[in-house]
Amino acid sequence: MTTDVVMSVRGLRNQFGEQVVHQDLDLDILKGEVLGIIGGSGAGKSVLMRSILGLQPYRAGRIWWFGQEMATLDDSERHALERRVGVMFQDGALFSSLTVLENVMVPLKEHTALDEHFICELARLKIALVGLPPDAANKYPETLSGGMRKRAGLARALALDPEILFFDEPTSGLDPIGAAAFDELVSTLHQALHLTVILITHDLDSVYRICERVAVLADRHVIAVDKPSVIQELDQPWIRECFQGPRGRMAYTQSEQLKADSR
Repeated sequence: MTTDVVMSVRGLRNQFGEQVVHQDLDLDILKGEVLGIIGGSGAGKSVLMRSILGLQPYRAGRIWWFGQEMATLDDSERHALERRVGVMFQDGALFSSLTVLENVMVPLKEHTALDEHFICELARLKIALVGLPPDAANKYPETLSGGMRKRAGLARALALDPEILFFDEPTSGLDPIGAAAFDELVSTLHQALHLTVILITHDLDSVYRICERVAVLADRHVIAVDKPSVIQELDQPWIRECFQGPRGRMAYTQSEQLKADSR
C-alpha cells in the first residue's frame, strides 16, 4: 500500500430537512488500501458513500477523485473518472429482468465500443472471477441465493476493471460461513487486481479480517481513522460499546486465532 490519496473529502455537510447527518466531515482514502467505514445506525455510512460517488447532492464541502475536484469537472471529464470506480450495492442491486450475464454486460455496453461477442466473453470472465459457476450466467437474480446475487453484483462492479471498489454492507444477510467466504473473495481480488477497497459495514468480523484501516463515523463526522487494533483501544462511548463489548471481543479473538493458524 502507498500513501497516495486517491479520494479526499473536506468539510462535507449532509442534511435532510432539520436533520444534519454530516457536519465538517473529512476523510482521505489511500491508494491500495482496504478501508472500512463503520458507525452506529443512522450515522450516515451509506449517505457518505453516495455523496463521494456523486449519487447524492450535499449541502457543503469539497470532494476530490485522483486529485481532481469533482464539482469543477465537465461531463466528459467526470465520466472518464467514473469508469475508474466500481460499486457493489446491498444485495447486488441487479436488474431483475436481466440474466446475470446481461447484468454484467450492461456497463460494458454503456461505456465501451466493443463488439457484442467480446463484451459477452468479458462478462463471462468477470462471472468466473467472482467464483460463480458458468451456468449462473443464464440465471435471473430471483433464482439465485443471497450470496450468489452479491457475487453477481460484484462481477458487474468489476466489469470495467476499476481501480477503486466500493462495497455497501457486502456481508449483510449472509450466514457466518458465507460472510467469511465473501470476505476472502474481496481480500483475494484486492491483492490480485491491486484494488483500493472501501467497505461500508457493520460487520466487525469483516473489519478484523480484511480492513487495513477503519474510519469511525460518530457525532456527524469521522472521529478516528486508524488500524482496527488501534481503534478498538480508543476511549469513546460508541467505540467502547462496539469494539469492547462481547461481539467485538469475539470478533477480535477469532481474527487473532486465524492469524495464528496461518503462521
